[in-house]
Amino acid sequence: MDYFPDAFWQTLGLTVRLAATTTIILLVVGIPLGWYLASARHRLKPVFEALVSMPLVLPPTVLGFYLLLAFSAESSFGSWLNSTFNIQLVFTFSGLVVGSIIYSLPFMVQPIQSGFESLPAHLAEASYTLGKSRWTTLTRILLPNIRASVLSGLVLSFAHTIGEFGVVLMIGGNIPGKTRVASIAIYDEVEGLNYGLAGEYAGVLVIFSFLILLVIYSVNARKPRLL
Repeated sequence: MDYFPDAFWQTLGLTVRLAATTTIILLVVGIPLGWYLASARHRLKPVFEALVSMPLVLPPTVLGFYLLLAFSAESSFGSWLNSTFNIQLVFTFSGLVVGSIIYSLPFMVQPIQSGFESLPAHLAEASYTLGKSRWTTLTRILLPNIRASVLSGLVLSFAHTIGEFGVVLMIGGNIPGKTRVASIAIYDEVEGLNYGLAGEYAGVLVIFSFLILLVIYSVNARKPRLL
């Protein structure tokens, strides 16, 4: 194609906005959750880990289907959200964010959890011995030592959200300027036999995916080793 229509940039902008919003929220949720799972020792830990990791093995359309049922105005939860807070999650950007958070959760939590588990136990113990609080220990001692893991979680969550299809289609549909993200646009353009524009969307995602992986491998190659 000789030019990119306005709808092309609108779709890519919405895709980046969704990925950025999801990733920021996941960072806030993923750090304490990853720390908890790394330090937990009770018998329910495998249950929590399985729940967090379910989006890795659950077909996206299955997750999207149940979220659609839960968020719809006909459900008790969806009706309560609408009547109490005037919030509608089906076919809205907010619904895409909620679905994306659930679907991309393991891509943030697992690298952070692995990072915490790789740290020597004496780091936290020494901090507590010096009278530091758990919050100070987390933010000043532990997190600086797992920067690569946090970065991996950020990059993977962002990239995973960029490429979502099944969940966002089920919850958001295909509303231009509102819920039509790049993965949905590719499918829509192919259905309309507009392979040129579909190729433009796909090409952008291929290049972006390569750059994402390049960042991760470059950071991991420079990751310092603890003695």
